[in-house]
Amino acid sequence: MDYRQPLTLAEALTLLRDAVAPVHLLAGGTDLIPQLRGVNDPTLTLVDLKHIKELSEFIIRADGSVVIGAAVSAQRMKTNRDFNRFWPGLHDAVAVMGSRQIMSRATLGGNICHGSPAADTVPALIAAGAMCRICSSDGERMVPVNEVITSPGKTCLRKGEILVSVSLPARPLRSTDAYLRITPRKKMDVAIASVAVNLTIDESLCVLQCSVALGAVAPVAFAVSEASEFMTGQRVDQAMMARLQRTVRQASRPIDDIRATAEYRTQVTGLLAVRAFEMAFARVTENTSRDQNS
Repeated sequence: MDYRQPLTLAEALTLLRDAVAPVHLLAGGTDLIPQLRGVNDPTLTLVDLKHIKELSEFIIRADGSVVIGAAVSAQRMKTNRDFNRFWPGLHDAVAVMGSRQIMSRATLGGNICHGSPAADTVPALIAAGAMCRICSSDGERMVPVNEVITSPGKTCLRKGEILVSVSLPARPLRSTDAYLRITPRKKMDVAIASVAVNLTIDESLCVLQCSVALGAVAPVAFAVSEASEFMTGQRVDQAMMARLQRTVRQASRPIDDIRATAEYRTQVTGLLAVRAFEMAFARVTENTSRDQNS
C-alpha cells in the first residue's frame, strides 16, 4: 500500500481530495490495523494523521470547556487531572477503553469513527453535548456527536472529510457527569449496555438540566430526550429514580446475541441509568459542599 504522513491539516485534506484509490485514515490504529491484516491492495493509501497539530491539541479552559484533537490518545486524557476534574464521566469512559497498551494508542476520533454501538466515549460525549469539527478542502462544519454515527460502522463523514477535533461546552455551576457500563468480563471487554449522565442542579438540589445517553442497546448510541424532559425542574427522590428506570428501559432497543439477550440488556440498562444518575448527583453535591467550605 501507499503510506503518507502529512504534517499539516491542509496537506492531509489535499491528499484526500485528490485520492482516486481507497484511502484509510490512521490515528491510533487499534481498530484499523487488525482490519488490514491480510489485505494486499497496492492501490490502497494509508494516511497517518498523528503528526498534525490540530488533531493532537488538548486544550482545557478555566470554564471547563475542552477541545480534544481526534488523534489524542485515551492515555493522555486519562492522566490529565483537569480533564478528570471537569469531566469525570467522560474520564470514566476513557479509562475503560482497554489495557494501558491499547489506551496509549487508541484515540478519541477513532473511538467515534469506528462507529461501534458499544463505543465507550460516545454516550458520554452525547450526554455532554459535544460537537465534532469536521473539515475538508472545501471548508468545515460542526456536527453534534449524536449525528456523526449513522449506523453500525458508518458515519456522516463525506469523501474528503476528516474529523479534526471534539469540543465540550463550558461547565455551569453545580454540574458534573458519570458513565457506567456492564461487560461479560470485568476488564478489556466490550459493553453489553452503557449509560452516561450529565447533570446540573440548583441551590435547592433540584435538577436544572440532565442528559441521559445510552450505548450498546440500539444500532447507535443515543440520548433519551424523554428522561431530560421529565427530570428538569424536579427534586431528586425515589419516584424520579423509578420513572428514570422505566423511561430508559422503554427507550432501549437491544438485540439478542452471543454476549447477552435483549431482555437482559433492557433490564440492566434501567439499573445502570439509576446508578449513573446517583453517581453524578453524589459528585455534584460533594463538589458543592467542598466549594462552600473552602
